[in-house]
Amino acid sequence: MAKGEEHDCMNLANCSDCHLTYCTNIHPGESWSEVRANLNLYLPAIKHRVSPEASLGVGLRLSALAATELQKQETLEEFKAFLDTNDLYVFTINGFPYGDFHGVPVKQQVYRPDWRTEDRLSYTNQLADLLVELLPSKSPGYGSISTVPGGFKPDINLSSDIECLTQRLIDHVAHLVQLERRTGVHLSLALEPEPYCFIETVDESLAFFENHIFSKGTCGKLASLTGLGHTEAEQALRRHLGLCLDLCHAAVEFEDPLECLDCISQADIMISKMQISAGLQIPIVTPKTAESLTPFNDPIYLHQVIERSQEKLRRFLDIPDALHTLHTTEEPREWRVHFHVPVFLEDLGEFSSTQSFICDVLSRHRQHPVSQHLEVETYTWDVLPDSYRASDIVTAITRELQWTKAQLV
Repeated sequence: MAKGEEHDCMNLANCSDCHLTYCTNIHPGESWSEVRANLNLYLPAIKHRVSPEASLGVGLRLSALAATELQKQETLEEFKAFLDTNDLYVFTINGFPYGDFHGVPVKQQVYRPDWRTEDRLSYTNQLADLLVELLPSKSPGYGSISTVPGGFKPDINLSSDIECLTQRLIDHVAHLVQLERRTGVHLSLALEPEPYCFIETVDESLAFFENHIFSKGTCGKLASLTGLGHTEAEQALRRHLGLCLDLCHAAVEFEDPLECLDCISQADIMISKMQISAGLQIPIVTPKTAESLTPFNDPIYLHQVIERSQEKLRRFLDIPDALHTLHTTEEPREWRVHFHVPVFLEDLGEFSSTQSFICDVLSRHRQHPVSQHLEVETYTWDVLPDSYRASDIVTAITRELQWTKAQLV
């Protein structure tokens, strides 16, 4: 059996090509030397626990700096040897955070540079070039790269902004078309809807793809860049550009788990990758909520809050913005918070998690596979309150993967 054909995710009846991993963005590190040290420290230990007999997939996170350093042939060959020696294989890359992601405040800076810029395009092309090299040589198959969904919503105000980011995405798809012609490897870029981003809901995703990505004009532009006919250009756009469905983000947006899957399928949009993640759920907001939520208000990441009251949604950029409204109304309201918590935890003391959303989606996935690529993503380990970090990181990641595998069977 070719390396990469036997993998950690058991062969599901309807999803024999499903790959399961965790995202290495949980490990701090921006330079390749830092990334490489963490991979050496954690990956063999995790594989030993969750997949001792079969190859384990890797969800690699590379900053722009690390990607540039890894492109050196000697460095790349050393990493490939490490993967082979430890029976590991890379099938997906997280290309969302371009720069620093741990230890310093990133907040809305994590969305920049966005898809209006040449820097974002060049970085993502670079990731695609690396992924082609890293996919198992005997089974090139399919690889995915997740990315920022356009950019930070307040930054994208004009129609010219949308035209610009659409053009950059077309340019990247053209790059992927050329890569497939040269190597036979199919790569897909996965836009990851997130609260307060240009694309944050399923409805906004569908509208963007219909009005901009699959439009006649966009197909014509890709055709001119690649020499494809109009019909083939549209097929290439659907093949190389899709969504990364992050289950925390979708649950925080109060999406209906099965309805959103149906809508994406009916629109013929590829779910290139699905991130298994859970957020905070506060079914009844009370004055005591502030005291309970304060430990989650870290200075590093943006933790958007969505409020539902009388079936209406209200959005807050970060936890403090929501807390300022605690005493402004007595209406019953529910909050969901974009703070990734371990997926195996349903009870969080004062809160619950959106774990049930994951269960509903994976139940559907067992019957009708949603995506070939499944990636557990709990990157907030370093800022989790101490009460949720009783175990070491290897044990926590192992529990997340084992819990997810249990849902898949």
